Amino acid sequence: MATNAAVPSPRTDQCPVTHTPPTPCAVDPAEAQEFLTQFHAETEPSDPLARRVWQIRDEIDATGTYAHTPEELAFGARLAWRNAARCIGRLYWKSLYVRDRRDVTSPAAIAAECGEHLRAATRDGRIRSTITVFAPDRPDAPGPRIHNDQLIRYAGHRTPAGDVRGDGKYADFTDRAVALGWPRPDPPGRFDVLPLIVSAGDGEPQVFEVPPDVVLEVPLSHPDHEWFAELRLRWHAVPAISNMPLEIGGVTYPAAPFNGWYLGTEIGARNLADVDRYDLLPVIAERLGLDTSSERTLWRDRALVEMVRAVQHSFDAAGVTMADHHNESRRFLTHVEREERAGRRCPADWSWIVPPVSGGLTPVYHRYYDDPDPATRPAFLLPAPRPAT
Repeated sequence: MATNAAVPSPRTDQCPVTHTPPTPCAVDPAEAQEFLTQFHAETEPSDPLARRVWQIRDEIDATGTYAHTPEELAFGARLAWRNAARCIGRLYWKSLYVRDRRDVTSPAAIAAECGEHLRAATRDGRIRSTITVFAPDRPDAPGPRIHNDQLIRYAGHRTPAGDVRGDGKYADFTDRAVALGWPRPDPPGRFDVLPLIVSAGDGEPQVFEVPPDVVLEVPLSHPDHEWFAELRLRWHAVPAISNMPLEIGGVTYPAAPFNGWYLGTEIGARNLADVDRYDLLPVIAERLGLDTSSERTLWRDRALVEMVRAVQHSFDAAGVTMADHHNESRRFLTHVEREERAGRRCPADWSWIVPPVSGGLTPVYHRYYDDPDPATRPAFLLPAPRPAT
């Protein structure tokens, strides 16, 4: 499971899911029944479908919502992964480890469980696909929110010169964390782990440090160039997306962090290479002695490949699970074939499935896919933009 596991925008005919929580809507019994029908068709539980449908209809009539059984929750979470049109790693959807923490609602307890999530997923580098599901939205109260887009991200510190030290994409989030009370490291570093910002329903957001012992990081080196280690680069091992609400059978779980493992291209060709992130390609090109006087020398392309090589080499040397774009592309087509044999569509967002380097060399490049249906459920929903404050 790679971290580019996102899905189309939520439906617009229902209450929007945002990080400024609305008043949640009551669950539509038809949506609940549709999910339960699929659950019973694919898992064959002992309890008759008709009996379960009447149970949840009674719950919805009385409370406006209903509670999934642990088995329904686990199936729904795995199905949301199977439905994730932007994820290339869906072959492994059945192996998702589901942590049911619906009884956890306070920000401090949620932050602590996020640490336990990272511990359970990391396993000394043998990364396990994991999801932790916290309390759902209810008609009388929104559920908790995790404001970070991933459980582990690096801070972006604005400097007096006007640039950013660290991850440029998270300069605004870093400023927000500081405003909420996070003590900015002194001196600011390039790889300072951001705190978690968590709110209970419509409560005020609170800041919590991520315990260092749950953050496994890999120092980056290159198999051929000793100077690469002198750059003192590193990256964390677990990509845990934390701001995409999970919707199952009409019930929305606004805090449901989930992770797979990295593709080497995600770190080497995006996080460390993008101009608004670490923008390291000019540094790598200079060390390689490349001619950067013109784009026609393809210096960026050459530097990018060496960056990806360094990332892949470093994770392999550290014994940390990481996929590569060639093998993962073939595995994705295996998943597509399995879905087609099962009589199911397998929608895919081509622009996300094709890797950001050497796309034409991978088999996923050379075919079309079914278009994603924004109404497909269960699903991980794209978060609405946070309103300016």
